[in-house]
Amino acid sequence: MRNIHLFLFLIISIFFINANNHVFSQDNKQNEDKYRFSLGIQSGIVYGQSRELVYPTVTKGKYLSELTWEMKPVFYLGLQTDFNRTNLMNKPGFFASAAFKFGIPGDTGVIEDCDWHSTENNLLTDFSSHTNRTREYYWADILIGASIPVKSYFYIKPFLSASLMHFAFTGRDGYGIYTVNNSLKYDTFEGEIIKYKQDWFLLAAGFSIGSNILSPFLFELFFQISPLTYCAAKDEHLHPEKIVTYADYSLWGLFMEPKLKISYKIKKIDLSFEAAYRYISDTNGQSYSDNGNYGIFLPSGKAGASLSLLDVRFYFKIIF
Repeated sequence: MRNIHLFLFLIISIFFINANNHVFSQDNKQNEDKYRFSLGIQSGIVYGQSRELVYPTVTKGKYLSELTWEMKPVFYLGLQTDFNRTNLMNKPGFFASAAFKFGIPGDTGVIEDCDWHSTENNLLTDFSSHTNRTREYYWADILIGASIPVKSYFYIKPFLSASLMHFAFTGRDGYGIYTVNNSLKYDTFEGEIIKYKQDWFLLAAGFSIGSNILSPFLFELFFQISPLTYCAAKDEHLHPEKIVTYADYSLWGLFMEPKLKISYKIKKIDLSFEAAYRYISDTNGQSYSDNGNYGIFLPSGKAGASLSLLDVRFYFKIIF
């Protein structure tokens, strides 16, 4: 009788263990088919420069004027949110991501103004350097795409992206060297000399390749590219006798951005590191100037802009 009881106990135990494993397996499969939402905070720095360009008409240089506004560096804080499949290696799905960051105002290097006014050669004629302060920095990115597993080793994610960037700078103090009647004139400056702001809008396509075979670590490489770039810029020269304002509207700079992402995910926590290089080549468009005439703008030539920034950030997200 005792052996029969032991036998029945073993049969019942095996039944419940198998049933529990089946339910657990079904739950995991259902969870892998689900999507998850995450929300977190981010912090990082950008290091690079924004350029303001004026193209020549009769002068010999590549540019008539080139102003380089340094961001070396700008510290920022922000928010990050993502929506994607719980298990990217399980089956195809879609994803969406949005990020917003705002910079901390501060001195971020110098602004250098170079001019090539000669109609005889392409030698530099004028140069000035001032302390640059980044007054405003706002940046928003949105990505929408699909995730496609490739066997059980890695996945690819083709996507479309949109980006808005706003930068505002002030140059103050400094010195200048100018060519006047074939001789050099030196000058020094005090106070605010020049203000400049850029508003960028980008549309791009890209893809990423990722793998979580070293779970809980995830590695992902991104690349995006596009000629669909637009920049609206405003330049204010703060002369003692009047303020001369230039408004520039330019298009078609080539945008490229490679990016590396490393994540550590455990339970409901996602800790990530990202490094990206954002580059936009010279745009081209029309410049307008009021010449100090109280906002009455007239065409004043061709102008453009460009951008090159190394962006390094960490973020902490909670997965829901």
